[in-house]
Amino acid sequence: MEPELTVNETFTVSDIHLCYESDNASYIFTSNPSIICVLLLYILLGSLSVVTICGNLLVIISIIYFKQLHTPTNYLILSLAVADLLVGVLVFPFSMAFTVTSCWYHEDIFCKVRGSFDVTLSTASILNLCCISIDRYYAVCQPLTYKSKINDRVILIMILVSWGLAALIGIGIIIAGFNQGKCEESCLIDALISTTLACIFSFYIPVIIMLCIYLKIFLVAQKQANSIQSTTCQSNKSGATVSKMERKATKTLATVLGVFLLCWTPYFLCIVFQPLTYSITPIAVIETLNWLTLSNSMLNPFIYAFFYSWFRSAFRMIISGKIFQGDFLTLLAE
Repeated sequence: MEPELTVNETFTVSDIHLCYESDNASYIFTSNPSIICVLLLYILLGSLSVVTICGNLLVIISIIYFKQLHTPTNYLILSLAVADLLVGVLVFPFSMAFTVTSCWYHEDIFCKVRGSFDVTLSTASILNLCCISIDRYYAVCQPLTYKSKINDRVILIMILVSWGLAALIGIGIIIAGFNQGKCEESCLIDALISTTLACIFSFYIPVIIMLCIYLKIFLVAQKQANSIQSTTCQSNKSGATVSKMERKATKTLATVLGVFLLCWTPYFLCIVFQPLTYSITPIAVIETLNWLTLSNSMLNPFIYAFFYSWFRSAFRMIISGKIFQGDFLTLLAE
């Protein structure tokens, strides 16, 4: 028996799904999708998954292998890369299946697992970014006490708390029963409800906190820059160099936050304002915005490679196999 989907009669077939055909009267999805359309979707989305996995693996291997990169900030970047890697490994396959089939031919557990992974890992990413902003605050605004306040133990606690809260939110959505019911009848609606309830705690509140922190960092960095320009003493040049390095790291990580906001904000705005509208947002629009959010996990490694020369050197050494020769001189030279 083929599942049915009740929608507003003003919607066209393309509003429901790009690949499937439907009966004009009852909107029953047929089991004969366009093979070319499905194949192209799998190739495109599969390529995004491969790039995401490979890029974040490079970041993870670089930080783990090279001891010179074992710093508090890089540990947080490592945690973020792990979250992005898991998005490529776990969320991408489920999202590909949902995008191509619209979940109509899967059991309810499929949607629950997909929603749990999606919410958990996206929350882990933004909480790791929140921890990175805190690290940058102490590095730029309180440089004299940075090493005493932000050490390996503190970083470990921040990472564990981030992942713990993310797991609680992801699992809590399932336990609370927001995804109850048959998948083919209410999968998309349940996903919208669960995301609306979760995004306030896993997106908007952390984002507001991060924006406030980075605004404070920007103001302090500007003040430091003015102070450095008015200083000509040789003893302060070393401190100026360190301050310049910290500001560069802050600029890089602020860029990571900016790209995160560009990728995620449209989706969350759509989800929040969806209940206030009288029309149903087409599935194609929801899925496009969802894949825009997932693409953020693919973009972060490219941001690191663009800003950090030592990340680029580490990437080249890993790809070329030079890490097996124990040669780190090239990385230090750059």
